Amino acid sequence: MLKKYATFNIIFGLIFILQLSFGGNSSSILAYFIKPCIVLSLLIMLYVSTGLKGRFHKRLFTGLIFALMGDVLLMYTAKDESYFMFGLAAFLVGHIFYISAFYLDFKSAPELDKKGARIAILLCAIAAISYYFYLRPHLGIMKLPVMIYVFVISMMMMMASFRNLRVNSSSFKLILFGALIFLLSDSILAYNKFVQLIGHADIWIMSTYMIAQYLITIGAIERKLIHTN
Repeated sequence: MLKKYATFNIIFGLIFILQLSFGGNSSSILAYFIKPCIVLSLLIMLYVSTGLKGRFHKRLFTGLIFALMGDVLLMYTAKDESYFMFGLAAFLVGHIFYISAFYLDFKSAPELDKKGARIAILLCAIAAISYYFYLRPHLGIMKLPVMIYVFVISMMMMMASFRNLRVNSSSFKLILFGALIFLLSDSILAYNKFVQLIGHADIWIMSTYMIAQYLITIGAIERKLIHTN
């Protein structure tokens, strides 16, 4: 797989390194250029590789567009805190499009892997509820927006797990791990913003975010539906 995406991996690897090296400097013009390139490169890769011929890839592509909007909006949070809410809303819509894409795979054979689905629902519910109530005393007026966001990203995680046995193994694993790492990235961001500052937080948040989006995109490109009604 690495050879298959060699050129793209080199480009994305360069963006990854530049983002971690210079992206945390909000006063740098280079930082404002690099961050949008993360998702822009993934959008180009997805379009070139799939042609967006099916509903799955179109929905994921749209989700990435909202992620790009979220990235841009969050860059201005240091100047105006209201941009955090706008960025959160953009990512929320992006996750909804991811959910709708993953749902297409689940819908292809909803009777499969019911035990795995129940386990996924239980684990995601426990993790999401526990983390939200841990954050809640620190959220202030952000209680409701964060609760909605936690619910939606948990649904994205669950729907990624529901693709089991319905798509080829490589696509399932790539997207599932991507969703897990996305959850980790947002958890670090929330802890750093609302609970306590973390050393080198930007590096931890952005590295996990970039890996997550990369895995989800490659998983989408590799997708092959193996069960249909």
